Amino acid sequence: MDRKTSGCENHEHCTNSCHSSVAQSLDEMDFERGIWFAAQNGDLNRVKYLLEKKGVSPNVKDMSGYVALHYASRNGHVDVCKCLIKAGADVNLRTRAGKATPLHRAAIRGQVAVIQLLLDLKMGNQRICDVLAKDADGNTALHKAVEGGNEEAVDLLLKANSELLSIPNNKGVLPSFYASTPAVIKLLESAN
Repeated sequence: MDRKTSGCENHEHCTNSCHSSVAQSLDEMDFERGIWFAAQNGDLNRVKYLLEKKGVSPNVKDMSGYVALHYASRNGHVDVCKCLIKAGADVNLRTRAGKATPLHRAAIRGQVAVIQLLLDLKMGNQRICDVLAKDADGNTALHKAVEGGNEEAVDLLLKANSELLSIPNNKGVLPSFYASTPAVIKLLESAN
């Protein structure tokens, strides 16, 4: 079947269906078959298969500039995160547009186990994960954790580096500005 007979003339991404609701772009298909989808869904066996058998780099970026560790961190898939890190994933890689690290992605969703994992990574006595990293808006992981309202995530980040409290974002806003739950407000006040 050629393009003219399939009804797909003049379409950039085309399938054999003429219904846009069932059409899937090549980029979407690539994502679903790639390591990113497996990481996003916590499919540890698929992640291992892609890393070990197919030789996929843990730092390969998708069409949006995300790596598998961004997806696994955001969704709290600790075992997938461990596997990716063991395979050489860079824990400080940033997304293309937002410049978020895996720590930012975990913090906004309150993924405490992932935050702890990232903060515990050390080379000698030096922490590997850059806890002071800022995204494109100048937000640290603490800004994100406070915005997400997760008390335990906020507490972990403050214990990792209390300097985070006094780091403003690009608008000059401190993390405490985003506090909306009584528990997080109290925690931030007691840390000052």
